[in-house]
Amino acid sequence: MSLIERFSPRNIKYTINTNPYAKGSVIVECGNTKVYVTVTVDDGVPPFLKGKGEGWLTAEYSMLPSATHSRNKRERNGASGRTQEIQRLIGRSLRSIIDLKKIGERTVQIDCDVMVADGGTRTTSISGAYVALEIAMRKLIAEGAIKENPLSEQLAAISVGVTKTGKIIADLNYEEDSSCETDMNVVMTKSGKFVEVQGTAEGHPFSHEQLMALLDCAKTCLDTVFAKQTEALK
Repeated sequence: MSLIERFSPRNIKYTINTNPYAKGSVIVECGNTKVYVTVTVDDGVPPFLKGKGEGWLTAEYSMLPSATHSRNKRERNGASGRTQEIQRLIGRSLRSIIDLKKIGERTVQIDCDVMVADGGTRTTSISGAYVALEIAMRKLIAEGAIKENPLSEQLAAISVGVTKTGKIIADLNYEEDSSCETDMNVVMTKSGKFVEVQGTAEGHPFSHEQLMALLDCAKTCLDTVFAKQTEALK
């Protein structure tokens, strides 16, 4: 008997080229969660990369004041620990699929601003960031700034969890996320390789069987996310 109760994501929508000034931009929606992603590309790199002939990619993440039920304050005095963790995850994930030598000494900045938060904001940000980054790289090629696409393959992320009844569900909303026994975020490439797996038992420890089911559920769910990305980029 399968442990997986739900392996399909919530409704996914990508609205591309929403910002005429950004090199790449998208509003990505996953259920009620909505994230605005922009990509800018600037000449120059951080000091530790100067003269090495390769670029850099970094990311920032923030939650707009009205993104949740109660207004959260802007982080004017520096990012919180949670924010730093998420933006590092986004940056690491995207750097795993880009050949920075192919963009020269340029810095790619990805900004993810959560407009509405209903679970899965970090995974939705990563999936949307890939789409915005692909758009940006295509524009650089069209402008003659780079010779070839530095992105090796598609990238996306999804959350999965173990319910109190021991069942596995994919793409958790806020209510499900806050009540699950186990919450896991999975970042994968389209070829099925793992970039990052973040799993924590919030209640009872999870078994090896449940771990394998969580990963299988994430992979199946991400097939739909990859298809939606491809459709948006056409």
